[in-house]
Amino acid sequence: MASFLLLLLLAAGGTVTGIETISYTPSVSNKPLEGKTTQSTFALTLPHCIFDRFANASDSIWLVVTYANATARFKNPKTPQEIPPYEALFTSHGYMTMKSTPAQYCKASNPNTVLRVGGESSCKNDDTQTSCNGPLPSPASFRVKFLIMDSKGPKAETKWSAPIPLKGGEAWETVDTWPGRRSGDMIVITTILSALCGVVTIGFLSTVSYECFKLCRPGPPENQEEPPRQDPFQGSRYDTHHIPPAPPAPPPPPAMDMPSPHHLSPAS
Repeated sequence: MASFLLLLLLAAGGTVTGIETISYTPSVSNKPLEGKTTQSTFALTLPHCIFDRFANASDSIWLVVTYANATARFKNPKTPQEIPPYEALFTSHGYMTMKSTPAQYCKASNPNTVLRVGGESSCKNDDTQTSCNGPLPSPASFRVKFLIMDSKGPKAETKWSAPIPLKGGEAWETVDTWPGRRSGDMIVITTILSALCGVVTIGFLSTVSYECFKLCRPGPPENQEEPPRQDPFQGSRYDTHHIPPAPPAPPPPPAMDMPSPHHLSPAS
């Protein structure tokens, strides 16, 4: 009898927990986008209008995120007050984020729209934001599912996704630094930039050295007056030292007395 009831429950789309299972499996977007998985985020395909049959307009739709090997330990919260925040990922290995409504998944949007998990870095230390979508630690793999909740508790959920591994950072010792692996253009650009840096450095050091020399050069004593500066627009005096000076001009001769015409008598 119990087996018969269990079969009826599964045939109706429910589970032993009393909530319905939505025939949908979240997955990484298959669109030709850059950065579908990074060191701290991954992009999910946007589920379009798949929650209408299971949720009311006032219900909330959450995304559950756990480590790939911790899905069995995650327990759906019974009330909205028990929803695990982002910080729970580092203690209980799972949390809930991206709170939304059914209408938000049915809006006409860009076909390239995706759900970016781990894309909020500003709220990772803010305990007041229960729906924080903080960055994910790496290297690690995660699994996700959608959960519909109302004021009383969970109502329906999707299937768990396949493990989603994040990209890990490349070890520094594995980076190939051999110049022969680089293209000719890169070598030329690197050489030019290095030469320019050298020229700028030499010019800077020369300027600093010249300014230091001017500051350190001794000046005239304090009690010694500086010689008067010659006006550059004033003509220079030119002396011919090899020619003796000319003698002074002689005085003019004295004037001779001439007889008056009244004293002259006619010749006899």
